Amino acid sequence: MALQFAIVTFIVVAGIGALIWFSLGAESGQQVIRQRMEAVQRVEQRGDVGLGMQLVRDELMSGLPALNRMMVRWMWATRFRDFVSQAGMKTRPGKIFLTGGVLASFGFLLAGFFHVPFPVAILVAGAAGVIPIAYVAVKRHRRLRRFEENFPEALDLLNRAIRAGHAFTIGLGMIANEVSEPIAGEFRTTFEEQNFGLPLRDALQNLTERVPLIDVQFFVTALLIQKETGGNLAELLENLSRVIRDRFRIYRDVRTKSAHGRLTAGILVSLPILMAIGLGIVNPSYLPVLYRDPIGPLIIWGAIIWQLIGSALLWKIIHIEV
Repeated sequence: MALQFAIVTFIVVAGIGALIWFSLGAESGQQVIRQRMEAVQRVEQRGDVGLGMQLVRDELMSGLPALNRMMVRWMWATRFRDFVSQAGMKTRPGKIFLTGGVLASFGFLLAGFFHVPFPVAILVAGAAGVIPIAYVAVKRHRRLRRFEENFPEALDLLNRAIRAGHAFTIGLGMIANEVSEPIAGEFRTTFEEQNFGLPLRDALQNLTERVPLIDVQFFVTALLIQKETGGNLAELLENLSRVIRDRFRIYRDVRTKSAHGRLTAGILVSLPILMAIGLGIVNPSYLPVLYRDPIGPLIIWGAIIWQLIGSALLWKIIHIEV
C-alpha cells in the first residue's frame, strides 16, 4: 500500500508540473488559421468536393507534443474536441484530461491520508477524475438549452428581414449582430463561412454539426428543401418558430408535473451516501467493521453496482423527451 501511494504521489507532482507548464505555454501562431480552415475540413470529412481543393488542418489536441500525438490517434478524442466546442469552451481536450488525471491522483492521495480502503480510494479517484468532464457536460447542456430557448426569436428576426426584402444571407448577419449569445456566435460563424466562399449549403450543414439540436436540423433541412423546390420562405420560418415555441411550452409543463418525481429520485440516490457520511461523523467506529470483514468489500461493491443500476433506472423514468 505504501508503494502504491508513493507511486501516485510521484504521478501527482509530475502531473501538476506538466499542467502548470502547459497552462503557461504559448498558443500556436497558426491557431486562427486552423479555425478559419475548420469549415472546409468539415466539408472534406463529409466527402464533398465542391470546393475543388484539398486542405489539411492540423488541429492540436494538446499543447504537449507527446500528449497531442497520442490523442490524435484516438477517434474519441476528436469527438470530445467537438463536445468541448459545443460547450463554448476554448480549452483543448488534452488540458481537460490532464486536469482530470491530476484531480484523480489527488483524490486517491486524500483517501489514503484518511486510511480509506483501497477499493473505496479507487472510487474516490474516479469520481474526482471525471469532475472536469462533468463540468464540460453541464456547460454544454446549458449552452444548448439557451440556444434552443432563444432560437425562435432568431427565426422571427430572420422572418422579418426576409419580409422586408433583405436577402437570406443579410438576415443571417442581422441575427449575428442583434441576437444574444450563443445564437449570435454560431450564426456569425455561418455568416462568415459563406462570406469566405463556402457554399451556403455546406455552411448550414456545419451549423448542424456545431449545434446538434433537432430544431436546428429542422431549420437547415427546411431551408435546403425550400432552396431546391421553392416556396414561401417567410411562412416556413414562421411555422417553424411556432412549432418550437409550442414544444417548449409542453416541455415546461412536463418539467412542472415531474418535479416531485425528480426530487424523490434525487433523495433516493443521495440517501446512501449521506447516511454513510452521517454514520462516519456520529459513530466513527461503526463502518470500519464492514471494511475489515472479509466479505465486506464484496458487499460494498454490490451496493455500489445496485446503486448505479437504480440511479440509471430512475434517470430513465424521470427524463422525458419532448
